[in-house]
Amino acid sequence: MTKFIKNNEIKSDWYEIDAKNAVVGRLATIISKIIRGKNKSTYTPHMDHGDFVVVKNIEQIKFTGNKFENKKYYKHTGYPGGIKETTPSKLHNKKPEEVLKLAVKRMLPTGPLAKKQLTKLKIYSGSSHPHAAQNPKIIELSKLNNKNIVRN
Repeated sequence: MTKFIKNNEIKSDWYEIDAKNAVVGRLATIISKIIRGKNKSTYTPHMDHGDFVVVKNIEQIKFTGNKFENKKYYKHTGYPGGIKETTPSKLHNKKPEEVLKLAVKRMLPTGPLAKKQLTKLKIYSGSSHPHAAQNPKIIELSKLNNKNIVRN
């Protein structure tokens, strides 16, 4: 028999990741699994079991290949002829945290639950952040195996 966890039984943890020299796509997959709650044994697709993730040093993030200059992000304003395009290098110069946020957002399913889960992602430039009181567990990307993320 399957046991479903109730909302009042859900406990969220905090994790801290240093994005220095991390590849955007690989970092985004780890973050998306954590904020969805897929690293927990109680994962249910229709409930928010995810944990909070604090990412620091976002200005030192990397892309593989020539994607930093050649990749294109598109958005539409809703008006005729209103398609806008930008590259990661332009976006990184204006808002460095937006590059990782877009990558994680596009790895989540669409809908209200994904919007709620995306609010659990906190991205900061520099090595300091205001979430030290939550005692986040540190995830060292260099020690992670590519197929493993944090397990409880």
